[in-house]
Formats: sequence, structure tokens, C-alpha cells
Amino acid sequence: MRLPLKPIIFCSAIALSICSFAKAPVLAQSLSPSDLVPTPPSSPEVPPQFLPPVDDLLKPSSPQTNPSLETPDPSQTFVIREFQIVDSTVFSADELAAVVKPFTNRPINFAELLQARAAIADLYIRNGYITSGAFIPPQETNNGTVTIQVIEGKLEDIQITGTNRLDPSYIRSRLEVASGAPLNRDRLLNALQLLQIDPLLESVSAELKAGEQLGANVLTIKVTEAKSFNVRANLDNSAPASIGQLQRQIEVNERNLSGIGDRLAVIYGNTDGRNQYNLSYTIPVNAYNGTLGLSFNNASSSIITPEFKSLDIFSNSTVYDLTFRQPLLQTPAQEFALGLTASHSDSFTTLLKLPIPLSSGADNFGRSKFTTVRFFQDYTQRSSEDILALRSQISFGLGGVFDSTLNANFPDSRFVVWRGQAQYVRQLAEDALLIVSGSLQLADRPLPAIEQFSVGGSLTGRGYRQDALVGDNGANLSLEARLPVLSFREIRGLLQIAPFLDVGVVQNQGNSNTSTNNWLLGTGLGLRWQMGDRLTARFDYGLPLISAQGSRNSWQENGIYFSLSYRLF
Repeated sequence: MRLPLKPIIFCSAIALSICSFAKAPVLAQSLSPSDLVPTPPSSPEVPPQFLPPVDDLLKPSSPQTNPSLETPDPSQTFVIREFQIVDSTVFSADELAAVVKPFTNRPINFAELLQARAAIADLYIRNGYITSGAFIPPQETNNGTVTIQVIEGKLEDIQITGTNRLDPSYIRSRLEVASGAPLNRDRLLNALQLLQIDPLLESVSAELKAGEQLGANVLTIKVTEAKSFNVRANLDNSAPASIGQLQRQIEVNERNLSGIGDRLAVIYGNTDGRNQYNLSYTIPVNAYNGTLGLSFNNASSSIITPEFKSLDIFSNSTVYDLTFRQPLLQTPAQEFALGLTASHSDSFTTLLKLPIPLSSGADNFGRSKFTTVRFFQDYTQRSSEDILALRSQISFGLGGVFDSTLNANFPDSRFVVWRGQAQYVRQLAEDALLIVSGSLQLADRPLPAIEQFSVGGSLTGRGYRQDALVGDNGANLSLEARLPVLSFREIRGLLQIAPFLDVGVVQNQGNSNTSTNNWLLGTGLGLRWQMGDRLTARFDYGLPLISAQGSRNSWQENGIYFSLSYRLF
């Protein structure tokens, strides 16, 4: 028997559009070892980024039509013993056979035969292969076997418009890894959403059209690049009192230095007793957003408090870091990444211009050299209402490597230390946030000063001076609510009050003392003003609930903290 079949051609044309949106997260009044160790520049606050609804990202560009087909007499029936489904690479033979089983070994008419073909096409569509389909080619069916041929969709070209300084290959490579044959809607949509939240791009729109060949498609991408260069000035009173609390800083950032998405950041900061330079460069190394980064940090500090100034205490510290970071799971809603950092630091301290071992871990000549390998894991999960960020890092001090400091007794360059960090941000209402953050550090032995855990100050213990407590092990927890007071939409201005509670504790390795002298507990109220991404200002007053030793002749010791950040360009 010969069935009067004509090829049933599958075609599709869909449009993907992504609406652009603005881009927006031991008491020591005497000399503390942490006063001699530079702290890295603080990172600006990054608000959670919210994604457009998935339903808005996938819209058909034109209605899908079914081609006309001349069919035989609908009353004519025949029995199909077996369907042979060819050119399918996605589903197993058993999965395909289960779909068409209701149409075998019983009399069916021509309309039901078409339903069998449609069932195969629907299997692909339900699983996201919206450009794939199936048809029944002309054939002889004398043995009761009918062949259904699958056409798996693929991309024949990616066309990109709208780029200026950014190399189109940056966008193309990220789409190609998600658009392998057969073309899957969910993978492609995920890649487009990741591009939408990429800080290099302001907006992304996409259209998928049928290509010249059967099953082939052309993806057209139109982008608007985001501004990649900015200069920001910062002023705060968060530096240790021994080197001058008032800290001035200028940041220069370029997120697309040579057109391939490489980032360069130059930061200079100073206080009355310290000058600090930081230079970092990060380059993408693959289409999965893996990066390789190199940073250099140098700080020169002099103690300026009156009781120690005559001693002419001076320290200099240099740190080099080489970091590789690779996301293993990356979707618009979550990311999991692994990273490895190789770090080398070199510092020295002098008193009256003579070398002296003042800082923990220094040798007899006041010099400290440490080579460290850090393995870290980052996890971020975000939704339209909250964001959770976790980091775990374990650091191994490599004693003796690159002339690292080895002392007869600890601390020196031999150590193992783990630090965990977490932050949770919840949107309570419009312009109202709840922020919970904390960290925990555990060490296997006494640590050099550069690796110790500190609490106290504007970030880890408001109501106390910066780095009021320092130890080998420690933990801190901060709770803060940001509640809107006034909003000025025309200038994107928002005034918030921020009640907070901070708690922290430290302990040196081998010391079982858990007295209140190791704890900080403070509460208070902050006032925060933000004007878009141009200006952020903050004023906090903290009240210590556990008394601390020391004088109260500085703003920090009186619980007063302020910060001002202004984007110049």
C-alpha cells in the first residue's frame, strides 16, 4: 500500500525581546597589630538586580501557521505496526516509541497519522526545542512501517548590532555556548538574561527568525552598551585612630579597557598617617565568565597618636594577588563559582628608623613575608524580593615558599584558616530593606596580624572604634533595617532611617577565656541618603551595650560614623 503523503514542512519564527532596565549590591588603646596592616579598600554597595519576567522575554514575532495539505478520504484506515523516527539526537528510542504507541497496531485514519507526527513535534516543543519539528516524507508502507523524520533546529548565524567599544565576539561567544544544536529555548533564554544583567550592557533585545535552510535559524541581537568608565570620590572616618580616622579615597574604574570586557581599577586613599595604592586588572578567559585577575596593593603608615608619635613608628606593606574564578552554575537566579588565589605579602616595621618586630608574625628584624593559597567558593541566589550571598574560603600559609617568614615559635607563615561570610537582603516593601550579614573565622594556630579577625567600627561593630578587638578566631553578626522617610522621584533621591544591631567576638588560638572583654555589642540608628548611583551619604550613631576600655576622644569611640561617596564621572 502506498500512502498519498506529501512532506509536511515544519517552520517557525519566534522573537525574543528583553526590555531594558536601569542597572543598578583584645582591646588595644596601645598599639594594635592591625594598625600596621593595611585593610583593602571597601567595595561600594551593590543593590540586588531584578530580572524581567520570563513571559515578557519570549514572544512570537509572527503567528505560526500550518501548511495546507491535501488529504485522502478520511474514512480510509490502515494499521501501522511500527514508527521509525529518524534524526533525533535528544530523546531515546524508548521515549519516542512511548509517544507514538497509541497510534500503532490498530486501525487509524490519515488524521490520526498526522497526530502521531504532531506528538513527536510536541515532545520537542514541551522540552524547549521550539525550533525543532517533524514531518512524514513520501514513502512506501507495504510492511506496516512509517518513517517520521525529525528536523532539529539549529542556528546558522548570530547577527549583532549596536556595539560600540565592546567587541561583538564577547556577546557572540556567550550565545554560542547556549545555542548548540538542537537549539533549546530555555538555554538560549538563560544566556540572553545573563547578558541583560551584564554590567557592560544597558539593554539587550533579540529576534529569532527562520533561516534559509529547513530547521536553520538566524538570531539577531541588538544591544546598547552601558557606560564603562567611572570615577568616584569617597570620604569616611573608618580608618584606625592610630593612623588618622578621616580617610579620603579616589577610585577610577574602567570595565571594558580594551573592548573584550577586561576591567581595570586604580584606587588611591590616604589618611593623616597613611598612603595606600591599589591596582587591579581582571580579564575574561572563556565564554562561561571565567576570569583571571591580578592585583597590587601597597600601604605606608605612620603612627600619629600623640602618645606614640615621638617614637616614629613606621610600617610598609605590599600584597600581590593572582586570582582565577570560574562560575560552574550560572543562571539569572543563582550562581555558584569556584576560585583560587595565590597571594604574597611583604611588610616591615621600624621604630626610630630601626627595624623592630611589632606586628604579630614578624621576624626579629620586623619583617613579615607570607605566601598563601586561598581556595574559595561563592554562591548567590536572587529573586525579585531577596538576595542571598555566601562565601567560604580556606587559606593555607606556605611556610618557606618565596622566603616566607619562619619563626622558632608561632605565628609565622605556616597556618590554615577558614572564613565563612554570608549576607541576606530582603525587600520588605518599596524602598524598605532588611539586611542580615555575618562572618566566622576559625584558625588552626596563632595567626600573623594580616590574617587575624577584627571587629569594631562602621562595618563590624558600631559603637566602638575601628578594629577594637583582634584575634585568631572570631565572629560577627549585623542586623539592619532600612526604612524610607522621604522620596524625591524627580532626582531619584531617597532618605532612609536605619536602626541596627551589631555583635562581635574574638578569641586567640589556645586561649579559652570567654569573658565579656572579648565581646562587642552595639545598637543605634543611621540616616542614609541616596541619589541614584551618583551620591550616597550615611551618618550612624552607635551606642555600646558592653563597655570598652580606652578614651572617648575620637568620633569612633563616641559612636559617630559617616561616609560619603560621589560619582564624578
